[in-house]
Amino acid sequence: MKHPLLADVRQQVLDLRRSCSLREVAQQTGLAIGTVKTICSRSGAFRDNPAHRALFSLPPIQASSNTELVVPSLPPQEAVTGDNDLDAVLWLRSVIQTGQAALIEKAMLAAKLIKTPLAELEKRYMNHLVSKNPGDFTNIFKTMGFADLEGLAKSAVTNLSTQNEATARFGDALFADTPAEQFCIEALSGLNCGKTLEFDEKKVDAKFKARPELMPNTLSDCLHELAYWRALYWLRNSLGGVDNAPEAGARDSFVFRCLARIRARAKDEAIAVFRYLVDDERMDDTDTEAILLNLIGHASA
Repeated sequence: MKHPLLADVRQQVLDLRRSCSLREVAQQTGLAIGTVKTICSRSGAFRDNPAHRALFSLPPIQASSNTELVVPSLPPQEAVTGDNDLDAVLWLRSVIQTGQAALIEKAMLAAKLIKTPLAELEKRYMNHLVSKNPGDFTNIFKTMGFADLEGLAKSAVTNLSTQNEATARFGDALFADTPAEQFCIEALSGLNCGKTLEFDEKKVDAKFKARPELMPNTLSDCLHELAYWRALYWLRNSLGGVDNAPEAGARDSFVFRCLARIRARAKDEAIAVFRYLVDDERMDDTDTEAILLNLIGHASA
């Protein structure tokens, strides 16, 4: 049986190590740095958490049992504006939005046969919308990128690919709560997010920390979970889904804050977090400064 005092010292070391370097922990506890290293290593608290990884992972892609060849069909042609060239482009855009490569290729070739410049047709479309719905500020959004057929093609292909992945991973259960979402809802039970759908951060932190078996132990764990929430959102979004549950959003924010609290184990891990902040355009987020300071502190670990 472990002596209570030794257990307290061990816990103190682990708590300090989450925000301090090995040298700082040794100084604050009066222990040799080798002892601090041994305690941290044997605890397993600073290794990736396999239970956490398992919960916050997408289901594997399943091969479709349907072997029938699906022939892509063309959208119906409609006289929307009465302007032949404009209606032609509107139809070509609907063809491109199918995401089907063969149809997109034909649509792009057909677009080159339209003599009126696409920029001019974009202006005509704006005028048409304004005449039909004067004063509607959304008209400008409906015409944004109207002339960029290549950009539309790229996004359509990506969206179709994402839709196929969503179906392959979730089947008909895409919009059902995942085990990870069920965990979040259960963990935050009793908290009220109000009309803003935002929970109190301190209460959220306390709730999730009370479930240590599913806490991210490392920065890599954090990045893994953040990638899970992002992927889940986009898979659902590709098929017209709404935002994830408020509890899931609270968990996502909690894990992001953890990036400022968990020490990097190595330079590569710190660099991975920095790249995530840049690639996901989160450099201006509220907690980013604290995260960067934490990453800089890795140099003294």
